[in-house]
Amino acid sequence: MKRRDFNRSLALLPLGAALSASPLNSLAARKIPWQNWSGSQRSNPAGRISPKTEDELASLLKAAENTIRPVGAGHSFSPLVPTEGTILSTRHFNQVEPLEGYRANVGAGVPLNRLGEPLHKMGQALPNMPDIDEQTVAGALSTGTHGTGANFGAMHAYVDALRLVTPRGEVLDCSREQNPDIFDAARVSLGSLGVITQYTLRNTAPYKLKRRTWMQPLEQTFEEFHTLAEKHRNFEMYYIPHSENALIITTDLSDEAISPRGEDGDNDAVRELKMLRDYASWWPWMRKKVITGVSNTIPPEEHVDWWWNIYPSDRAVRFNEMEYHLPRENIVDALRKVRDIVEQQNPDVFFPIEVRVVQEDDAWLSPFYKRPSASLAVHRYYEEPFEAYFKTIEPIYQPMEGRPHWGKLHSLSHKTLASRYPRWKDFNELRQELDPKGIMLNPHLREIFGSAV
Repeated sequence: MKRRDFNRSLALLPLGAALSASPLNSLAARKIPWQNWSGSQRSNPAGRISPKTEDELASLLKAAENTIRPVGAGHSFSPLVPTEGTILSTRHFNQVEPLEGYRANVGAGVPLNRLGEPLHKMGQALPNMPDIDEQTVAGALSTGTHGTGANFGAMHAYVDALRLVTPRGEVLDCSREQNPDIFDAARVSLGSLGVITQYTLRNTAPYKLKRRTWMQPLEQTFEEFHTLAEKHRNFEMYYIPHSENALIITTDLSDEAISPRGEDGDNDAVRELKMLRDYASWWPWMRKKVITGVSNTIPPEEHVDWWWNIYPSDRAVRFNEMEYHLPRENIVDALRKVRDIVEQQNPDVFFPIEVRVVQEDDAWLSPFYKRPSASLAVHRYYEEPFEAYFKTIEPIYQPMEGRPHWGKLHSLSHKTLASRYPRWKDFNELRQELDPKGIMLNPHLREIFGSAV
Protein backbone atom coordinates (compact mmCIF):
# COMPACT_ATOMS: atom_id res chain seq x y z
CA MET A 1 0.00 0.00 0.00
CA LYS A 2 1.32 3.45 -0.92
CA ARG A 3 1.80 5.95 1.88
CA ARG A 4 -0.86 8.27 0.44
CA ASP A 5 -3.34 5.35 0.32
CA PHE A 6 -2.54 4.56 3.97
CA ASN A 7 -3.08 8.20 4.94
CA ARG A 8 -6.38 8.28 3.07
CA SER A 9 -7.53 5.16 4.89
CA LEU A 10 -6.73 6.76 8.24
CA ALA A 11 -8.70 9.86 7.22
CA LEU A 12 -11.76 7.73 6.51
CA LEU A 13 -11.76 5.93 9.87
CA PRO A 14 -14.08 8.48 11.55
CA LEU A 15 -16.72 7.66 8.94
CA GLY A 16 -17.06 4.20 10.44
CA ALA A 17 -19.43 5.57 13.05
CA ALA A 18 -21.84 6.54 10.28
CA LEU A 19 -22.08 3.20 8.53
CA SER A 20 -25.07 1.91 10.46
CA ALA A 21 -26.75 5.27 11.00
CA SER A 22 -29.92 6.03 9.12
CA PRO A 23 -31.34 9.22 10.68
CA LEU A 24 -29.47 12.31 9.56
CA ASN A 25 -29.33 13.70 13.09
CA SER A 26 -27.69 10.59 14.59
CA LEU A 27 -24.21 12.08 14.35
CA ALA A 28 -25.14 15.56 15.48
CA ALA A 29 -23.59 15.01 18.88
CA ARG A 30 -20.21 14.21 17.37
CA LYS A 31 -19.11 16.85 14.90
CA ILE A 32 -16.00 15.97 12.90
CA PRO A 33 -14.35 18.92 11.12
CA TRP A 34 -13.73 18.60 7.38
CA GLN A 35 -11.12 20.25 5.18
CA ASN A 36 -9.97 19.84 1.61
CA TRP A 37 -6.54 18.65 0.43
CA SER A 38 -4.91 22.08 0.52
CA GLY A 39 -6.59 23.19 3.75
CA SER A 40 -8.15 26.25 2.09
CA GLN A 41 -11.74 24.98 2.51
CA ARG A 42 -13.04 23.96 5.93
CA SER A 43 -16.34 23.29 7.62
CA ASN A 44 -17.83 21.74 10.73
CA PRO A 45 -20.70 19.59 9.42
CA ALA A 46 -23.44 18.50 11.78
CA GLY A 47 -23.08 14.92 10.55
CA ARG A 48 -21.42 12.49 8.17
CA ILE A 49 -23.19 9.62 6.45
CA SER A 50 -22.09 6.81 4.17
CA PRO A 51 -25.09 4.86 2.82
CA LYS A 52 -24.45 1.33 1.62
CA THR A 53 -27.30 0.96 -0.88
CA GLU A 54 -29.27 3.12 -3.29
CA ASP A 55 -32.46 2.45 -1.33
CA GLU A 56 -30.83 3.71 1.87
CA LEU A 57 -29.48 6.73 0.01
CA ALA A 58 -32.88 7.50 -1.51
CA SER A 59 -34.55 7.36 1.91
CA LEU A 60 -31.93 9.67 3.41
CA LEU A 61 -32.28 12.26 0.68
CA LYS A 62 -36.07 12.18 0.69
CA ALA A 63 -36.21 12.65 4.47
CA ALA A 64 -33.58 15.39 4.59
CA GLU A 65 -34.52 18.81 5.90
CA ASN A 66 -31.05 20.39 5.80
CA THR A 67 -28.20 20.52 3.30
CA ILE A 68 -26.48 17.33 2.19
CA ARG A 69 -23.23 17.61 0.26
CA PRO A 70 -21.56 14.61 -1.40
CA VAL A 71 -17.81 14.43 -0.86
CA GLY A 72 -15.11 12.50 -2.66
CA ALA A 73 -11.39 12.85 -1.95
CA GLY A 74 -11.62 16.56 -1.07
CA HIS A 75 -9.29 17.54 -3.91
CA SER A 76 -11.37 20.50 -5.12
CA PHE A 77 -10.19 23.98 -4.23
CA SER A 78 -13.55 25.69 -4.72
CA PRO A 79 -16.05 25.52 -1.82
CA LEU A 80 -18.23 22.78 -3.27
CA VAL A 81 -18.34 20.71 -0.08
CA PRO A 82 -18.34 23.01 2.98
CA THR A 83 -21.64 22.87 4.85
CA GLU A 84 -22.98 23.06 8.38
CA GLY A 85 -25.40 20.32 7.33
CA THR A 86 -24.41 16.77 6.41
CA ILE A 87 -21.50 15.42 4.35
CA LEU A 88 -22.24 12.25 2.40
CA SER A 89 -19.59 9.77 1.27
CA THR A 90 -20.22 7.38 -1.64
CA ARG A 91 -17.32 5.12 -0.67
CA HIS A 92 -19.56 2.03 -0.50
CA PHE A 93 -20.39 2.45 -4.18
CA ASN A 94 -17.04 1.03 -5.22
CA GLN A 95 -17.70 -1.66 -7.82
CA VAL A 96 -15.77 -2.02 -11.09
CA GLU A 97 -17.65 -4.41 -13.40
CA PRO A 98 -16.77 -5.13 -17.04
CA LEU A 99 -19.40 -4.95 -19.78
CA GLU A 100 -19.28 -5.96 -23.42
CA GLY A 101 -17.69 -3.66 -25.96
CA TYR A 102 -14.95 -2.11 -23.82
CA ARG A 103 -17.39 -0.65 -21.33
CA ALA A 104 -17.52 -0.90 -17.55
CA ASN A 105 -19.82 0.01 -14.68
CA VAL A 106 -17.82 1.96 -12.14
CA GLY A 107 -18.99 3.06 -8.71
CA ALA A 108 -19.02 6.75 -7.91
CA GLY A 109 -16.76 6.32 -4.88
CA VAL A 110 -13.87 4.55 -6.64
CA PRO A 111 -10.65 6.64 -6.47
CA LEU A 112 -9.02 7.11 -9.85
CA ASN A 113 -5.78 5.67 -8.52
CA ARG A 114 -7.62 2.41 -7.78
CA LEU A 115 -9.31 2.19 -11.16
CA GLY A 116 -6.45 1.74 -13.63
CA GLU A 117 -5.15 -1.67 -12.65
CA PRO A 118 -8.59 -3.36 -12.30
CA LEU A 119 -9.64 -2.07 -15.72
CA HIS A 120 -6.31 -3.16 -17.19
CA LYS A 121 -6.79 -6.70 -15.87
CA MET A 122 -10.26 -6.74 -17.47
CA GLY A 123 -8.69 -5.89 -20.83
CA GLN A 124 -9.89 -2.28 -20.78
CA ALA A 125 -8.39 1.19 -20.44
CA LEU A 126 -9.60 4.74 -19.96
CA PRO A 127 -9.13 6.67 -23.23
CA ASN A 128 -7.48 9.51 -21.30
CA MET A 129 -6.78 10.47 -17.71
CA PRO A 130 -5.87 13.54 -15.61
CA ASP A 131 -2.41 13.94 -14.13
CA ILE A 132 -3.77 13.89 -10.57
CA ASP A 133 -5.46 10.62 -9.66
CA GLU A 134 -6.48 11.27 -6.05
CA GLN A 135 -10.10 12.14 -6.91
CA THR A 136 -13.02 9.78 -6.80
CA VAL A 137 -14.70 9.01 -10.10
CA ALA A 138 -17.79 11.07 -9.18
CA GLY A 139 -15.73 13.97 -7.89
CA ALA A 140 -13.68 14.10 -11.08
CA LEU A 141 -16.59 13.75 -13.47
CA SER A 142 -18.93 16.13 -11.63
CA THR A 143 -16.42 18.98 -11.79
CA GLY A 144 -15.33 18.54 -15.42
CA THR A 145 -11.89 17.14 -14.61
CA HIS A 146 -9.80 16.43 -17.70
CA GLY A 147 -6.49 15.28 -19.06
CA THR A 148 -4.97 16.72 -22.21
CA GLY A 149 -5.18 15.99 -25.93
CA ALA A 150 -6.57 17.93 -28.88
CA ASN A 151 -8.66 14.91 -29.89
CA PHE A 152 -9.70 13.79 -26.41
CA GLY A 153 -12.53 15.04 -24.25
CA ALA A 154 -12.67 15.45 -20.49
CA MET A 155 -13.53 12.37 -18.45
CA HIS A 156 -17.28 13.01 -18.57
CA ALA A 157 -17.20 12.84 -22.39
CA TYR A 158 -16.74 9.05 -22.10
CA VAL A 159 -19.81 8.42 -19.91
CA ASP A 160 -22.46 6.31 -21.66
CA ALA A 161 -24.90 6.13 -18.73
CA LEU A 162 -25.24 6.95 -15.04
CA ARG A 163 -27.51 6.29 -12.07
CA LEU A 164 -28.77 9.32 -10.16
CA VAL A 165 -30.54 9.29 -6.80
CA THR A 166 -32.56 12.50 -6.51
CA PRO A 167 -33.67 14.45 -3.43
CA ARG A 168 -37.20 13.31 -4.27
CA GLY A 169 -36.12 9.75 -3.51
CA GLU A 170 -36.07 8.55 -7.13
CA VAL A 171 -33.38 6.30 -8.60
CA LEU A 172 -33.00 7.28 -12.25
CA ASP A 173 -31.14 5.53 -15.06
CA CYS A 174 -29.86 8.22 -17.38
CA SER A 175 -28.33 7.97 -20.85
CA ARG A 176 -28.84 9.46 -24.29
CA GLU A 177 -31.89 7.19 -24.59
CA GLN A 178 -33.27 7.33 -21.03
CA ASN A 179 -33.82 10.70 -19.38
CA PRO A 180 -31.52 12.37 -21.94
CA ASP A 181 -31.82 15.89 -20.53
CA ILE A 182 -30.92 14.71 -17.04
CA PHE A 183 -28.01 12.76 -18.56
CA ASP A 184 -26.66 15.87 -20.31
CA ALA A 185 -27.03 17.87 -17.11
CA ALA A 186 -25.75 15.29 -14.63
CA ARG A 187 -22.46 14.47 -16.33
CA VAL A 188 -21.10 17.77 -14.95
CA SER A 189 -23.43 18.78 -12.16
CA LEU A 190 -21.33 19.82 -9.11
CA GLY A 191 -23.33 17.41 -6.97
CA SER A 192 -26.35 19.71 -7.26
CA LEU A 193 -28.92 17.35 -8.83
CA GLY A 194 -28.68 14.56 -6.29
CA VAL A 195 -26.12 11.82 -5.72
CA ILE A 196 -24.69 9.77 -8.59
CA THR A 197 -23.93 6.19 -7.56
CA GLN A 198 -22.63 4.61 -10.77
CA TYR A 199 -21.27 5.45 -14.21
CA THR A 200 -21.04 3.37 -17.34
CA LEU A 201 -17.73 4.33 -18.92
CA ARG A 202 -16.90 3.91 -22.60
CA ASN A 203 -13.36 2.58 -22.61
CA THR A 204 -10.85 1.16 -25.06
CA ALA A 205 -8.35 -1.71 -25.28
CA PRO A 206 -5.24 -1.42 -23.07
CA TYR A 207 -2.36 0.51 -24.60
CA LYS A 208 1.18 1.59 -23.87
CA LEU A 209 2.38 5.18 -24.04
CA LYS A 210 5.75 6.77 -24.60
CA ARG A 211 6.13 9.83 -22.43
CA ARG A 212 8.71 12.41 -23.52
CA THR A 213 9.74 15.49 -21.55
CA TRP A 214 12.13 18.24 -22.54
CA MET A 215 12.92 21.89 -21.93
CA GLN A 216 12.80 24.51 -24.65
CA PRO A 217 12.62 28.32 -24.88
CA LEU A 218 9.23 29.79 -24.01
CA GLU A 219 9.11 31.90 -27.18
CA GLN A 220 9.71 28.80 -29.27
CA THR A 221 6.86 27.11 -27.41
CA PHE A 222 4.52 29.98 -28.20
CA GLU A 223 5.29 29.54 -31.90
CA GLU A 224 4.96 25.74 -31.85
CA PHE A 225 2.05 25.38 -29.44
CA HIS A 226 -0.71 24.43 -31.87
CA THR A 227 1.62 22.25 -33.95
CA LEU A 228 2.66 20.27 -30.88
CA ALA A 229 -0.97 19.95 -29.75
CA GLU A 230 -2.02 18.49 -33.11
CA LYS A 231 1.06 16.32 -33.61
CA HIS A 232 0.94 14.37 -30.35
CA ARG A 233 -1.74 12.21 -28.77
CA ASN A 234 -1.35 14.13 -25.52
CA PHE A 235 0.48 17.42 -25.09
CA GLU A 236 0.95 19.79 -22.18
CA MET A 237 3.43 22.47 -21.22
CA TYR A 238 4.58 24.23 -18.09
CA TYR A 239 5.95 27.75 -18.12
CA ILE A 240 8.66 28.03 -15.45
CA PRO A 241 8.02 31.43 -13.76
CA HIS A 242 10.85 33.94 -13.85
CA SER A 243 12.72 31.98 -16.47
CA GLU A 244 12.90 31.91 -20.26
CA ASN A 245 11.98 28.24 -20.59
CA ALA A 246 9.03 25.87 -20.71
CA LEU A 247 8.79 22.17 -19.90
CA ILE A 248 7.12 20.16 -22.68
CA ILE A 249 5.40 16.81 -22.01
CA THR A 250 4.03 14.62 -24.80
CA THR A 251 2.68 11.08 -24.87
CA ASP A 252 2.08 8.88 -27.89
CA LEU A 253 1.08 5.26 -28.45
CA SER A 254 4.02 2.86 -28.35
CA ASP A 255 4.82 -0.84 -28.79
CA GLU A 256 8.29 -0.46 -27.29
CA ALA A 257 9.53 -2.36 -24.25
CA ILE A 258 8.50 -0.95 -20.87
CA SER A 259 10.89 1.55 -19.29
CA PRO A 260 9.09 2.82 -16.15
CA ARG A 261 8.98 6.46 -15.10
CA GLY A 262 10.24 5.64 -11.62
CA GLU A 263 9.98 8.14 -8.78
CA ASP A 264 8.50 11.50 -9.77
CA GLY A 265 10.99 14.35 -9.62
CA ASP A 266 8.29 17.03 -9.89
CA ASN A 267 7.97 17.54 -6.14
CA ASP A 268 11.71 18.05 -5.67
CA ALA A 269 11.78 20.48 -8.60
CA VAL A 270 8.99 22.59 -7.05
CA ARG A 271 10.77 22.64 -3.69
CA GLU A 272 13.99 23.75 -5.39
CA LEU A 273 12.17 26.56 -7.20
CA LYS A 274 10.78 27.72 -3.87
CA MET A 275 14.22 27.59 -2.25
CA LEU A 276 15.74 29.61 -5.10
CA ARG A 277 12.97 32.20 -4.80
CA ASP A 278 13.67 32.55 -1.07
CA TYR A 279 17.43 32.83 -1.51
CA ALA A 280 17.37 35.19 -4.49
CA SER A 281 14.51 37.47 -3.45
CA TRP A 282 16.78 40.51 -3.51
CA TRP A 283 18.33 39.68 -6.88
CA PRO A 284 15.55 38.83 -9.35
CA TRP A 285 17.93 39.11 -12.31
CA MET A 286 20.13 36.42 -10.78
CA ARG A 287 17.15 34.20 -10.09
CA LYS A 288 16.07 34.33 -13.72
CA LYS A 289 19.57 33.65 -14.94
CA VAL A 290 20.07 30.70 -12.60
CA ILE A 291 16.67 29.07 -13.32
CA THR A 292 17.12 29.45 -17.07
CA GLY A 293 20.69 28.20 -16.92
CA VAL A 294 19.88 25.17 -14.80
CA SER A 295 16.80 24.25 -16.83
CA ASN A 296 18.92 24.37 -20.00
CA THR A 297 21.03 21.54 -18.59
CA ILE A 298 18.09 19.20 -17.84
CA PRO A 299 18.29 16.31 -20.31
CA PRO A 300 15.23 15.05 -22.21
CA GLU A 301 13.58 11.93 -20.81
CA GLU A 302 11.63 9.09 -22.39
CA HIS A 303 9.61 6.42 -20.62
CA VAL A 304 7.26 3.72 -21.87
CA ASP A 305 4.62 1.99 -19.77
CA TRP A 306 0.98 1.01 -19.66
CA TRP A 307 -1.46 3.92 -19.72
CA TRP A 308 -2.32 3.97 -16.02
CA ASN A 309 1.35 4.22 -15.04
CA ILE A 310 2.07 7.09 -17.45
CA TYR A 311 -0.75 9.61 -17.01
CA PRO A 312 -0.73 10.40 -13.24
CA SER A 313 1.95 12.32 -11.36
CA ASP A 314 2.49 12.41 -7.63
CA ARG A 315 1.62 15.83 -6.19
CA ALA A 316 3.05 15.80 -2.68
CA VAL A 317 3.65 19.57 -2.52
CA ARG A 318 0.27 21.08 -1.71
CA PHE A 319 -1.08 24.18 -3.42
CA ASN A 320 -4.21 26.16 -4.27
CA GLU A 321 -5.22 26.50 -7.89
CA MET A 322 -7.20 28.58 -10.34
CA GLU A 323 -7.80 27.13 -13.81
CA TYR A 324 -9.70 28.63 -16.72
CA HIS A 325 -10.68 27.08 -20.03
CA LEU A 326 -10.39 29.35 -23.06
CA PRO A 327 -11.12 29.07 -26.78
CA ARG A 328 -8.05 27.28 -28.09
CA GLU A 329 -7.18 30.08 -30.48
CA ASN A 330 -6.77 32.47 -27.52
CA ILE A 331 -4.38 30.40 -25.43
CA VAL A 332 -1.02 31.76 -26.61
CA ASP A 333 -2.17 35.35 -26.21
CA ALA A 334 -3.50 34.56 -22.73
CA LEU A 335 -0.30 32.84 -21.65
CA ARG A 336 1.79 35.77 -22.85
CA LYS A 337 -0.30 38.10 -20.71
CA VAL A 338 -0.08 35.80 -17.70
CA ARG A 339 3.69 35.60 -18.14
CA ASP A 340 3.96 39.41 -18.20
CA ILE A 341 1.88 39.80 -15.02
CA VAL A 342 3.91 37.13 -13.22
CA GLU A 343 7.18 38.78 -14.25
CA GLN A 344 6.11 42.32 -13.44
CA GLN A 345 3.78 42.00 -10.44
CA ASN A 346 4.32 38.64 -8.73
CA PRO A 347 7.95 38.02 -7.82
CA ASP A 348 6.90 35.51 -5.12
CA VAL A 349 5.39 33.06 -7.60
CA PHE A 350 7.44 29.90 -8.20
CA PHE A 351 4.90 27.19 -9.08
CA PRO A 352 5.02 26.31 -12.82
CA ILE A 353 2.02 27.41 -14.88
CA GLU A 354 0.25 24.55 -16.65
CA VAL A 355 -1.38 24.57 -20.09
CA ARG A 356 -3.38 21.70 -21.64
CA VAL A 357 -5.79 21.18 -24.55
CA VAL A 358 -9.24 19.54 -24.47
CA GLN A 359 -11.79 18.55 -27.12
CA GLU A 360 -15.30 19.99 -27.07
CA ASP A 361 -18.33 18.06 -25.73
CA ASP A 362 -22.05 18.55 -25.11
CA ALA A 363 -22.58 18.27 -21.33
CA TRP A 364 -24.59 21.33 -20.30
CA LEU A 365 -22.21 22.69 -17.64
CA SER A 366 -19.03 21.38 -19.21
CA PRO A 367 -16.38 24.12 -19.50
CA PHE A 368 -15.74 22.61 -22.95
CA TYR A 369 -19.35 22.82 -24.12
CA LYS A 370 -19.35 23.17 -27.92
CA ARG A 371 -15.86 24.71 -27.84
CA PRO A 372 -12.39 23.22 -28.47
CA SER A 373 -10.48 24.56 -25.51
CA ALA A 374 -7.14 25.06 -23.85
CA SER A 375 -6.81 25.27 -20.09
CA LEU A 376 -4.47 27.56 -18.20
CA ALA A 377 -3.82 26.82 -14.53
CA VAL A 378 -1.95 28.94 -11.99
CA HIS A 379 -0.97 27.64 -8.56
CA ARG A 380 0.14 29.05 -5.23
CA TYR A 381 1.91 27.20 -2.44
CA TYR A 382 -0.70 26.19 0.15
CA GLU A 383 0.92 28.10 3.03
CA GLU A 384 0.99 31.37 1.08
CA PRO A 385 -1.94 33.70 0.30
CA PHE A 386 -3.32 33.18 -3.20
CA GLU A 387 -6.05 35.82 -3.42
CA ALA A 388 -3.98 38.77 -4.68
CA TYR A 389 -2.12 36.67 -7.25
CA PHE A 390 -5.26 35.09 -8.68
CA LYS A 391 -6.96 38.49 -8.71
CA THR A 392 -4.26 39.89 -11.00
CA ILE A 393 -4.61 36.96 -13.42
CA GLU A 394 -8.38 36.37 -13.59
CA PRO A 395 -9.27 39.56 -15.56
CA ILE A 396 -7.18 38.34 -18.49
CA TYR A 397 -9.67 35.56 -19.18
CA GLN A 398 -12.87 37.60 -19.17
CA PRO A 399 -12.73 39.19 -22.67
CA MET A 400 -12.02 35.65 -23.94
CA GLU A 401 -15.18 34.34 -22.23
CA GLY A 402 -13.13 32.01 -20.05
CA ARG A 403 -14.96 29.26 -18.19
CA PRO A 404 -13.52 28.17 -14.82
CA HIS A 405 -12.78 24.62 -13.81
CA TRP A 406 -15.58 23.87 -11.34
CA GLY A 407 -13.21 22.32 -8.83
CA LYS A 408 -10.79 25.26 -8.90
CA LEU A 409 -11.00 28.77 -7.45
CA HIS A 410 -12.75 31.58 -9.31
CA SER A 411 -14.80 34.68 -8.52
CA LEU A 412 -17.44 34.68 -11.27
CA SER A 413 -21.01 35.61 -10.38
CA HIS A 414 -24.09 33.64 -11.39
CA LYS A 415 -24.91 36.36 -13.92
CA THR A 416 -21.55 35.98 -15.66
CA LEU A 417 -21.68 32.20 -15.53
CA ALA A 418 -25.16 32.20 -17.05
CA SER A 419 -23.84 34.21 -20.00
CA ARG A 420 -20.94 31.77 -20.58
CA TYR A 421 -23.02 28.56 -20.65
CA PRO A 422 -25.75 28.35 -23.32
CA ARG A 423 -27.69 25.70 -21.34
CA TRP A 424 -27.35 27.39 -17.93
CA LYS A 425 -31.04 28.29 -17.68
CA ASP A 426 -32.06 24.76 -18.70
CA PHE A 427 -29.75 23.28 -16.08
CA ASN A 428 -31.04 25.54 -13.33
CA GLU A 429 -34.67 24.77 -14.13
CA LEU A 430 -33.95 21.04 -14.11
CA ARG A 431 -32.03 21.39 -10.84
CA GLN A 432 -34.99 23.05 -9.16
CA GLU A 433 -37.32 20.36 -10.48
CA LEU A 434 -35.16 17.52 -9.12
CA ASP A 435 -34.35 19.31 -5.85
CA PRO A 436 -37.32 21.58 -5.04
CA LYS A 437 -36.18 22.13 -1.42
CA GLY A 438 -32.57 22.94 -2.35
CA ILE A 439 -31.22 20.09 -0.22
CA MET A 440 -28.09 19.75 -2.37
CA LEU A 441 -27.12 23.43 -2.17
CA ASN A 442 -24.49 24.87 0.16
CA PRO A 443 -23.75 28.64 0.28
CA HIS A 444 -21.34 28.48 -2.69
CA LEU A 445 -23.83 26.71 -4.94
CA ARG A 446 -26.66 29.03 -3.90
CA GLU A 447 -24.46 31.93 -4.91
CA ILE A 448 -23.40 30.64 -8.32
CA PHE A 449 -26.90 29.46 -9.20
CA GLY A 450 -28.40 32.71 -7.90
CA SER A 451 -31.10 30.80 -6.10
CA ALA A 452 -32.59 30.46 -2.62
CA VAL A 453 -33.64 26.88 -3.53
